[in-house]
Amino acid sequence: MEPRFNLFDSPTAAVIAKRFYNASLPLEQSTLPKTLRELVELRVGQINGCGFCVDIHTKEAAAAGETALRLNLVAAWRHSTVFTEAERAALALAEEGTRLGEQGVSDQTWAEVRKHFDDDQVGALVCLVALINAATRMNVIVHNPGGSYEPGMFAGLSS
Repeated sequence: MEPRFNLFDSPTAAVIAKRFYNASLPLEQSTLPKTLRELVELRVGQINGCGFCVDIHTKEAAAAGETALRLNLVAAWRHSTVFTEAERAALALAEEGTRLGEQGVSDQTWAEVRKHFDDDQVGALVCLVALINAATRMNVIVHNPGGSYEPGMFAGLSS
């Protein structure tokens, strides 16, 4: 697949992409573990068919110490024994928050998230799911392919 368009070739899109990246930086300071954030972003990338995001978040998760077994089972997390109850709640929120048009976020999923995460972590999870959904949509629209990402590659975007 060839990219349709490089967002960084558009002055407007490049500024927005940089601001978008910078908007996500507070998540790095949240108490949500890096590996959990990457698993959530990986699952959203899988659901939305974003090869670029799957590439990024698989490699970032591995660099943060995530195991190959768990990375390989994210797509089938409901039928796996390797995720904690808290991780399962976050992955359910990621799925339901991505598929909003189908049913929205169920009360059961919301209750599980509230059971495992404090207010700041819940806020971080909601923002994480929203931001990665926007990122996957941008990348899928322009056919940004996966395969060439190196961990930390976007660090130069921070202002």
